[in-house]
Amino acid sequence: MKSILPDNIDQQIKDAVKQFWKSRLNKNSSSQEGGRGAVIAGKNMDGFSIIIKNIVSHCGLPEDSVIIDGKNKLTIPGYFRPTKMWDSLVVYKGRLIAAFELKSQVGSFGNNFNNRTEESIGSATDFWTAHREHVFALDNHVDTLYIRSLKNRSIKPPFLAYLMLLESCQASSSNVKVNEKHFKVFPEFKNSSYSKRYQILCERLILEGLYSSTCLILSNKKEGYKSGSYSSPEESLNPINMFAEFAGKLLAAKEIYSNE
Repeated sequence: MKSILPDNIDQQIKDAVKQFWKSRLNKNSSSQEGGRGAVIAGKNMDGFSIIIKNIVSHCGLPEDSVIIDGKNKLTIPGYFRPTKMWDSLVVYKGRLIAAFELKSQVGSFGNNFNNRTEESIGSATDFWTAHREHVFALDNHVDTLYIRSLKNRSIKPPFLAYLMLLESCQASSSNVKVNEKHFKVFPEFKNSSYSKRYQILCERLILEGLYSSTCLILSNKKEGYKSGSYSSPEESLNPINMFAEFAGKLLAAKEIYSNE
């Protein structure tokens, strides 16, 4: 029986982690542009987009159903804003099957954690509210002639995924104090590291139904650059689990919509 994921999925993830660090630490750039320039160019997380593309192909969906580049092609409507550009999309038979948010953080943990938290919650809230208002419905598709030709009018909720790659270092693993001037924070946040805070974020994004699946990848700069080494704080946040859930969604979509 064919596996739901490619046999070399763990190696693909390591290759993506390695590519992330190589892109970020590009020796041909200055110390400033080696980090910031690569982020602006959007190249750091490209290896994970390739994995998404490989899984779509492995599950038997056509190659043109997965979108991993092109600003216009990656942009879909929102509810609180006109549009939002995602990092990867899967659109099959006129249906939005999946959307991925691929994020990373290296250094500046205190400055960026709250921003990343607000972004993840805001993007998901915008996405699901747009879905509730039927923005992704067949009747709202721009290609009306193609949609009219479809006999099967059924549509399932899309798969929304959040992947965070966090630098594993002393600064991200050391406990951080919180301010409690007026009210006490949740006890799990007291003296927690930024790594632990990201773990709680990813777990609660699932608990509150904001994402279909999340994963947290921890990678040391030196070892990640050398071999693509990575870990996850919990098995439930391992990227292989997230990709397996994604593959299940793809196979279900293929079964439901392929006979049109």
